[in-house]
Amino acid sequence: MPTFRHGKSTAVFINGTNMSAFLNSASSTMAIETAETTTFGDQDKTYITGLSDGTVLMSGFFDSSAGASDAVLSGMIAVEDNAVSIFPMGNIIARPATVANGQMTAYDISSPVGDVVALTAEVQADGGLFYGFDLVGAEVTTTTGTTASQDNAASTAGGLSVNLHVHANTHDGTTIVKIQHSADDSVFVDLVTFTTIGAGATTGENIAISGTVNRYLRASYTLAGSTGSVSSAIALARR
Repeated sequence: MPTFRHGKSTAVFINGTNMSAFLNSASSTMAIETAETTTFGDQDKTYITGLSDGTVLMSGFFDSSAGASDAVLSGMIAVEDNAVSIFPMGNIIARPATVANGQMTAYDISSPVGDVVALTAEVQADGGLFYGFDLVGAEVTTTTGTTASQDNAASTAGGLSVNLHVHANTHDGTTIVKIQHSADDSVFVDLVTFTTIGAGATTGENIAISGTVNRYLRASYTLAGSTGSVSSAIALARR
């Protein structure tokens, strides 16, 4: 029997903001170019694949409050790198995730006379759009430690693309977030280190790397200071 999912649990993160409360639709499109190779004598057209591409389309409601939908989306127009993650089954560890990093190409506000002021936004992925998984889930970190490891059953050779979203932070010291990998789920080594996060700061960052990624992956948090907590989401895709 098919296992269908309701869209109400979808979570969307853009940079350092959890946008879920402002949006009611989010879609991602992965595409690849084709070049025609048809020659004399062929009865049917033939093609080879070329470069891949991806876009993210979001829609929801306009809110002009500080840190709300309009401030976040309008602020993306002049920014080249924007980390965008969609969790279609919610921000739950090991569940599916869309990983994108790119530029906003359109931001529209509509004001119908008989309805709510609405918005739509489109982001063009720069360097590809990837389907992966949620590495952290609804993690609230209060101490230094690691998340549960995720098993891919085998290593991969194409690198990865990963988005970190720190969307709430009351910690009184810096936070260092890393992605670690392991061949045996016992000995882990650092694979990705994000930019150090200042006390109380929210942020988002995408990092893409090439090369071998071992079978097991986990996130590592190192917190300086003594009080407060850090809430984050991590979307990761092997390439």
